[in-house]
Amino acid sequence: MSGPPASIPASVTVVIPTRHRPESLRAAIRSVAGQQYPGPIDVVVVFDQAEPDMTLGGENLGVGVTVLPNDRVPGLCGARNTGVLAASGELVAFCDDDDVWLPGKLAAQVQALDGEAEAEFASTSILVAFGATQSVRLAGRDRVTHADLLRSRLAMLHSSTFLARRQALTTGIGLLDETIPGSMCEDWDLLLRASARQPIVHVDRPLVRVQWAQTSFFARRWETKLAAHQWMLAHHPAIRTSRVGVSRLFGQIAFDNAALGRRRESVRYALRALLRNPREHRAVLALLVAARIVTAGAVLDRLHRHGRGI
Repeated sequence: MSGPPASIPASVTVVIPTRHRPESLRAAIRSVAGQQYPGPIDVVVVFDQAEPDMTLGGENLGVGVTVLPNDRVPGLCGARNTGVLAASGELVAFCDDDDVWLPGKLAAQVQALDGEAEAEFASTSILVAFGATQSVRLAGRDRVTHADLLRSRLAMLHSSTFLARRQALTTGIGLLDETIPGSMCEDWDLLLRASARQPIVHVDRPLVRVQWAQTSFFARRWETKLAAHQWMLAHHPAIRTSRVGVSRLFGQIAFDNAALGRRRESVRYALRALLRNPREHRAVLALLVAARIVTAGAVLDRLHRHGRGI
């Protein structure tokens, strides 16, 4: 006599926003298709400010693909929200069109999420690729709290690692905020809102390869970064309760201003950062850029080679 039927693992919809990256997009889709996950997987590709390639759905990429235009606010947040709302899976995952999932990513993450009954959101650590160099970024923990994220953005919790219960995204945590300038910092904003409800379940293994390059959409958009960092201060006032966290954000604002040639504002924010945390290196780097000892681009390139950013 046979036992009860095994439960079917949760279905997963992977949302991939894209714009003018046909080759890397297909690599991202194939990395999803290559996951050894026993449950149903499908992909929603959302073309943002670009003509949708409707032939993509008919290609043999190893997984079912739905192609949509971004029908919301132009930008990354609107594109991801378009995909979330069209998703049929019980779980929704994100992947950028220039990143790839490494073997075992999805199965390990779903297992970790299922291991905590109240958990709504999961992440993994990453392998950062910049040119010929690769760097592993680990969090050193298997749970990430709201207090952790007020203190630090924790860059290894990259958006291409995000996995969430769809119902939580649509009715609890909420969709991505489409008012964020240039969709910058949208991942930190989402993490803060998610962790305010339940801790983030984290698989501390590098299971996503994240591509950083000078051609990255945000690599040199200093005005957008400045506006987004100021938006975060205004919309998440709890950051100010963390001396280290607010110092970090002041240091980023100082660096943004230095990159834009606004020396007075850069020095003002750098001093505010250092008063709260004398070890805040972003403030020191901002002062070096403001003094024209080094360029912002040179600093960013050096940090990226080590898998880090401002």
